[in-house]
Amino acid sequence: MKKVYISRMIDEDAVKLLREKFHVDVNEEDRELTREELLDIAPKYDAILTMLSNKIDKEVIDLAKNVKIFADYSVGFNNFDVAYAKEKGIYLTNTPDVLTNATADLAFSLLLGVARRVVESDDYVRMGLFKEWKPKLLLGKELFGKTLGIVGFGRIGQAVAERAKGFGLKVIYYNRSRKSEVEELYSAKYVSFENLLEESDFISIHTPLSDETYHLFGKEQFDMMKDDAVLVNTSRGPVIDEEALIETLQSARLFGVGLDVYENEPVVPKSLIGMKNVVTLPHIGSATEEARRAMAFIAVNNIIQALDGEVPNNLVYDIS
Repeated sequence: MKKVYISRMIDEDAVKLLREKFHVDVNEEDRELTREELLDIAPKYDAILTMLSNKIDKEVIDLAKNVKIFADYSVGFNNFDVAYAKEKGIYLTNTPDVLTNATADLAFSLLLGVARRVVESDDYVRMGLFKEWKPKLLLGKELFGKTLGIVGFGRIGQAVAERAKGFGLKVIYYNRSRKSEVEELYSAKYVSFENLLEESDFISIHTPLSDETYHLFGKEQFDMMKDDAVLVNTSRGPVIDEEALIETLQSARLFGVGLDVYENEPVVPKSLIGMKNVVTLPHIGSATEEARRAMAFIAVNNIIQALDGEVPNNLVYDIS
């Protein structure tokens, strides 16, 4: 019987589906696998359901003599050495299209949370400081009539634009290629990256991580932004140069920042945590019951297809 390893606890019904056909082992400690554990597991299984944090590089692939597929439980796949896995005939898959609404909701939650200082206000009440109403207590920023700049206008970026319409925001966007076919649908205007930085009152990042987007936001870009801008990132941590971000915030620039991802995740700089105008979340962009269940079934079905001799639906590379 073929053997499958699942690197974290996922939806039980999805696991049961796998167990109908294969021997399945699950990391029931539900913690991050160490590098040594991953290297030990690789030679023993025919398929491995991985997390974005599991680095599947040449060393792992060379040990994975029987592995037919590494199925990521993620829409991103920058943990894969795609070229080498393809050369070795190993399938790599992800879980696209099911995270859109969950992540867009969270991006907007961060946008509102930072703009209206929700976390600060909650702390204020919990610490027993709310003694009376004050005209200037915890003043925030309204969204209506302001400009939202969206960096990365794929499915999630477009879903954020859809939500922005209900708040009366003017939407501008920057993307590697212009999306003129959907601009009217989302009332969105394509601009250069520089213009987006200069014009936006709010900026939401939705670009994948690549060599081109690594540290896309650094000191030069922060200097171009409005002094009272709000920045939100629910994409990938290294898109932002955290050191430059911290220096910008320490110089009393930017109204606030909302982060769900970090440059050296799960490490979050203490200086960021200590800033009242920074909202920090533990990478929960897809953390809804609906999204996580859908992710589990997509990953599991990719494995079933691969071990049954079929090409899985969600390959991250072109098979030709």
